[in-house]
Amino acid sequence: MKTIKEIEESIVEEFSLFSDWMEKYEYLIELGKEMPLIDEKEKTEGNLIKGCQSRVWLSCEKRDGALFFRADSDAIITKGMISLLLRVFNGQRPEDILSAELGFIDAISLRENLSPTRANGLVSMIDKIRNYADANRS
Repeated sequence: MKTIKEIEESIVEEFSLFSDWMEKYEYLIELGKEMPLIDEKEKTEGNLIKGCQSRVWLSCEKRDGALFFRADSDAIITKGMISLLLRVFNGQRPEDILSAELGFIDAISLRENLSPTRANGLVSMIDKIRNYADANRS
């Protein structure tokens, strides 16, 4: 299993292949389209992330000391954003999730190229993941 830092580095490397933000944006959309669908029964009020412009559902399951997430959104760009976060955090221990610095977000210029409402949504998604991690610490 790769560390959070290693996964972040591979994401930064992927995004470095694109010369401008529009290409990165298109890649995020592609990631959103490739994201597996979650079961409709997981689209509950309890799994809905507050603070996002679009609707985003996130569920979490703990197995063998690691957390595994599933997510969906009604907006394709938001799906791409959450897919990146799931790639970083899936299969990681709660303690590692809580201590992650998430430098890849600024390294790929994600935050600076989002509208203020989408940037707030990104923070809300990270907060929800960290809340799950905090609740599942050993």
